[in-house]
Amino acid sequence: MSGQNTNIYKHADSDGHFRRKESAFRSFISRDASSEFPAEKDRYVLYINYGCPWAHRANLVRTLKGLQDIIPMVVLDPELGPDGWFFSGRWGSAEKDPLYGFKYLKELYFKADPQYEGRYTVPTLWDKKKETIVSNESSEIIRMLYTEFDHLLSPKLREANRPGGGFYPDHLRGEIDAMNAWVYPQINNGVYKTGFATTQTAYEENIYPLFEALDRIEAHLAQPGHRPFLFGKHITEADIRLYTTIARFDVAYYLIFRCNLKMIRHDYPRIDQWYRRLYYDKSDETHGAFRQTTFFDIVSACYSENTGKEEPPDC
Repeated sequence: MSGQNTNIYKHADSDGHFRRKESAFRSFISRDASSEFPAEKDRYVLYINYGCPWAHRANLVRTLKGLQDIIPMVVLDPELGPDGWFFSGRWGSAEKDPLYGFKYLKELYFKADPQYEGRYTVPTLWDKKKETIVSNESSEIIRMLYTEFDHLLSPKLREANRPGGGFYPDHLRGEIDAMNAWVYPQINNGVYKTGFATTQTAYEENIYPLFEALDRIEAHLAQPGHRPFLFGKHITEADIRLYTTIARFDVAYYLIFRCNLKMIRHDYPRIDQWYRRLYYDKSDETHGAFRQTTFFDIVSACYSENTGKEEPPDC
């Protein structure tokens, strides 16, 4: 299989710009027992690696929701190999895929679709019954995890009973969606568009919007009602989606992805305070989930190990 799709991780287009491809698997798990993918205990498996911010989102929500006993998780090596993500036994990863004995994540993709021609990304949510990928889109996976397994959880962990109405409460959905609409392209994906740029023009067209957006977050946190978290007293999806990028910013993106106009800890005091509060929180709202799912040694190692390669790591 090593000869298939060998150019899949050539990130930038011919004009020097990185344009992220759409996720290929976009089905949805539902609490409805009659649905194509009904929420059931031990039916689905979440594949991640600890270095990837998109996979971190899914692991973080799985932990925040207390779904560890309902959705098993399989960890891949955080270094991107020539055949994509792989199992090695290093850095807390499995030595091989526990379901099929696979060595590479791409083998799981080809099991789901023998004609698959896209990228092999994490997070990957696998259905053991239908032996296929449900989703490899992190933003949609985390929304499934908010609510669709709640009937399998204790009442205190259900979305409706969380403080503030949950991670995606009805009264804040418009504001959360509006923030996601610029945080994703300018910050979450902006660090990649900057780091993967192969021309000076492409680099400049992305680095300045990235820091304009970080300035906007800093100003947002100064406004009434936007403390201690992005939309007040309780954690929402907006915090989750921003956190995994900020956690990697100074240790990886600043130097390795050349996102080096400013540092979070030196130049953005409100973002830094927000970020530290999430990381160190052990209250009933998080039970320490942010710190438990953040692995600075792995993030630093996996980005550094890939620095000298032709292509830096992406998920």
